[in-house]
Amino acid sequence: MENIYNILNINKDIFEKSKIIEEQLDNIYKKIEDISMFNQAKVMKAFKECKVSTTHFGKTTGYGYDDIGREVIESIYAKVFKTEDSLVRIQFVNGTHTISTVLQALLNSGEKLLAVTGRPYDTLCEVIGITENPLSLINKGVKYDEIDLKEDGKPDIKSICSYLENNKVKLIHIQRSRGYSLRNALTISDIENIVKNIRLINKDVVIMVDNCYGEFTEKLEPTEVGVDIVCGSLIKNPGGGLCEIGGYIAGRHDLIDLCAQTLTCPGIGKECGATLGQNRNILQGLFIAPAIVKNALKSAIFSSALLEDLGFEVYPKKDDIRSDIVQVIKFNDKSKLIKFIQGIQEASPVDSHVVPYPWNMPGYDSQVIMAAGTFIDGASIELSADSPIKEPYVAYMQGALTYESAKIAICIAISKMMYGE
Repeated sequence: MENIYNILNINKDIFEKSKIIEEQLDNIYKKIEDISMFNQAKVMKAFKECKVSTTHFGKTTGYGYDDIGREVIESIYAKVFKTEDSLVRIQFVNGTHTISTVLQALLNSGEKLLAVTGRPYDTLCEVIGITENPLSLINKGVKYDEIDLKEDGKPDIKSICSYLENNKVKLIHIQRSRGYSLRNALTISDIENIVKNIRLINKDVVIMVDNCYGEFTEKLEPTEVGVDIVCGSLIKNPGGGLCEIGGYIAGRHDLIDLCAQTLTCPGIGKECGATLGQNRNILQGLFIAPAIVKNALKSAIFSSALLEDLGFEVYPKKDDIRSDIVQVIKFNDKSKLIKFIQGIQEASPVDSHVVPYPWNMPGYDSQVIMAAGTFIDGASIELSADSPIKEPYVAYMQGALTYESAKIAICIAISKMMYGE
């Protein structure tokens, strides 16, 4: 019988080392499995309470009036996120679209947006107007400011409180995941601390969280610790690898109503929006999402442990608390970075024969290389890796539909990067 490393061209030493590393991770994996079990129970309870049936899998077209599947989906999301309401639609094209919808819906000319976790993710820069765009919030009269995180990557509570004491702010933006940075994701405890301190000064400011990559990585979601509204993508964590498109927003009913009217138009709101046969994927994807996120977290921990053992800097480390599915590997070498990402592509189930190269991707200020051999185009709950091509040459890897396939893929990528195999 063939060995795995012969079947898939993995360096034998790397594969043997990976088995030793895996044996050392048992206790860490058990903690991830406990979180997954808790979140699975939470999701199952919501399905039971909403009495999901096969009638909810139906298809609507055109206006999409009276889509009972869409209505039950939004009820389930509200229950899972412990909110008054939610907006879950295939009309959202990505996570940035959901965040933009929230910002456009809740901010008017003369009002201020304050980002308290530093510069938001690259694709939001044009939405806000940090990068010039005629349709940006700033060009429409919205004011913007930001407060950087401290050197240790934690929120600067003192600066946030001081700013709120001296400035009128309408909406506070918190980015849970790291984006293209080396900081760790904010934990739910971090977010709760921000909220508690803000509320001591301002009880009315709207607090929103970009929840992309963070869903089901901990036992609580941001809306369970006082956040008013969260948003994210269905081709990331909550879609479970089955959703073909879409996003969600969950929060206070009055805020969701404004977001719905912004997504469609004033006066229409949530009443329209055909689901085109996607209800089953959305429901089944959410149902399996806790298990899929578990696979992604275990894969990230495995890669962190193995690559650190091989001498690379990794963020987070294997035993750090995780609040998103992203694993960062610092190569300090352009060639190694590119070979590693090409190795992830080579180990993908789709387009494994395609070789990715750096290219000028819209919304980014440098060339980007992406490995994304996924069943759903751009689905970062599936194993993928990407990086802006600039020093210190850092790869951002996330996702895994199965732990086993991700473990093999990581070994292939390391073999290609270190030995050219």
